[in-house]
Amino acid sequence: MIDKIVIAVDSLEKWYATQNGNAIHALEKVSLDVCSNDFICIVGPSGCGKSTLLRIIAGLERSSAGSVTYRGTVLTGPRRQIGMVFQEYSLLPWRNVIDNVALGLEFIGLSQSERLQVARTFLRLVGMEAFERALPHELSGGMQQRVAIARSLANDPDILLMDEPFGALDAHTRILLQKELLRIWEKNRKTILFVTHSVDEAIYLADRILVISGRPGKILETIEVTMPRPRDRSQTSYGRMASRILDILEKEVGSSV
Repeated sequence: MIDKIVIAVDSLEKWYATQNGNAIHALEKVSLDVCSNDFICIVGPSGCGKSTLLRIIAGLERSSAGSVTYRGTVLTGPRRQIGMVFQEYSLLPWRNVIDNVALGLEFIGLSQSERLQVARTFLRLVGMEAFERALPHELSGGMQQRVAIARSLANDPDILLMDEPFGALDAHTRILLQKELLRIWEKNRKTILFVTHSVDEAIYLADRILVISGRPGKILETIEVTMPRPRDRSQTSYGRMASRILDILEKEVGSSV
């Protein structure tokens, strides 16, 4: 098992200083191991540090204490092997779809023909090949998020971090993209850490669910999801798991009021 660990988080702490000099304790003693091909969802109350944890793993923020290692090497900043998809899509508005997807490949020096070939491969994967010349503002939210996912995959990351990527979408589009993400994951077998507010989404997607407490965020429980895919939301076991997680969160929110 040890040789399969790609991300190891050890006793992670994060404090923020406010403008008036107070300190906010965002994360407390968070430890977890992420293994190759894992699909892990992280759920918890608003403001519990879920996104902060992802940003630290991505190298976009520094921890106050503890460590994050990638395949045994301590992370001190962003790495190409760790990709991130944000809720806001983060597409460059002046670049068309294919040029947005090819952006990371441009940074590493691939020729234009190589960039376009790779970008088209991943646009086909997410069903957006017909829109390669469109600008972001010409796309729906769900289409923009498909492009953002294609851009991350085009960089061939070892690990994909996803920070509420479907949170701003309507319910129907969200369900469609959940199915699409699982199809892509099963084809590419990337390791995924996925932050969500939706217990239903976590159960539908994950192999393992981390339930995080209110601030300071700490792992309350790790739940293995053994139901076979594709998962049926009408199954009794699905409902029982949702009730279990919601009960944990309800107790946590109640204790912090």
